[in-house]
Amino acid sequence: MPLEGAERRLTGGILFLLAGLSALGALATNIILPAFPRIGASLGVSSRELGLTLSSFFVAFAFGQLLAGPLSDVFGRKWLVLGGLAVFAAGGLLCALADTLSFLVLGRVIQALGACTASVLSRAIARDLFDGEPLARALALTMIAGAAAPGFSPLLGSALDGLLGWRFSFLVVAAFGIVLALHYLVRVDETHPTNRRAAPAALDVASAYGRLATDPRFLLPAASVSLIIGGLYTVFATAPAILMIELGLTAFQLGSSFATTVLVVFAAGFLAPRLAQRFGQRTVGLIGLLFALAGGLSMFVFAARPTFMSFTAAVTLYLLGMGLINPLGTAIALHPFGRQAGLASALLGFLQMGCAALGASFASALPLEPSASLAVILSGHSMLALLVFLPVALRRSK
Repeated sequence: MPLEGAERRLTGGILFLLAGLSALGALATNIILPAFPRIGASLGVSSRELGLTLSSFFVAFAFGQLLAGPLSDVFGRKWLVLGGLAVFAAGGLLCALADTLSFLVLGRVIQALGACTASVLSRAIARDLFDGEPLARALALTMIAGAAAPGFSPLLGSALDGLLGWRFSFLVVAAFGIVLALHYLVRVDETHPTNRRAAPAALDVASAYGRLATDPRFLLPAASVSLIIGGLYTVFATAPAILMIELGLTAFQLGSSFATTVLVVFAAGFLAPRLAQRFGQRTVGLIGLLFALAGGLSMFVFAARPTFMSFTAAVTLYLLGMGLINPLGTAIALHPFGRQAGLASALLGFLQMGCAALGASFASALPLEPSASLAVILSGHSMLALLVFLPVALRRSK
């Protein structure tokens, strides 16, 4: 039975769908991080060369959303969700069969094209069903639930790599995509009814994106969230080199480190809607950006001689800030654009993955140790995000 927009209760089934769709990209990336040394040895490439599997994923993820979002506004969410999950599963299968780096990168690009559709539509579906404070709460709970998959996936990835080999990790995420598709069909189905869809003849995607990209109601909060999310993905990209090469952790210890960060995201996700209800979304979002900046700057203090404790403390501060600004900034950006939720969500996703691609690329290109490169990226991203968000925080609500 299709869900109409009037049905605004966040059930467990809807939460599972939103969290699964939004976490799919991070899950597909994080689960393979502990296996990088074995993947490199198997394919005869270095860990630095394997960075191409991350940057190519981010680029394809970014651009793919620009098409998926507006198409879902015209034709509805259902077939875009199912098609995206099918493409994602096919990409995972190709990655599992890869015997060269080029073949693996191709599989990762296909994975990204499917995952980006799932990610952009998770936000669009949330906007279909919720508005205002309920939307912020739905996004916060989605982030909490969705953090479990990317947070624990390195631990699962290290176990799978040790027991069954790195290829099995790709099969596991492909299977998860199929489970999400079945759950969507049985429990949720279409959330964007015909009477709310954009008319195909009137759709001018380029000009619509142009208007949205120059609207400060969208651009300022979306850019601030995207810069912080870009920093988060840079943490994912650099963590194996920092923790396994610089600090000598094992793959299992790397996975355990990622798993403990889930608690921080859980705490921030629970706090965000409650604090926003009391102090306002913009004020709490600003506080989140200050925490993220503190994390980036603290990374600088120990960049010359990092330790596991200093790295963990800096990332914890950054994650706490991310957990506050992400759901609240996203809700602020999407709130004025209910009829264009797919398009707005797509542009937001493009900005996020664009920042992720730039952050990961700069981190690998800088002539610095990985920990110092990460300090530069996190500090720069959070400082820019704070400056961009200040007009939003200072603007009076109408």
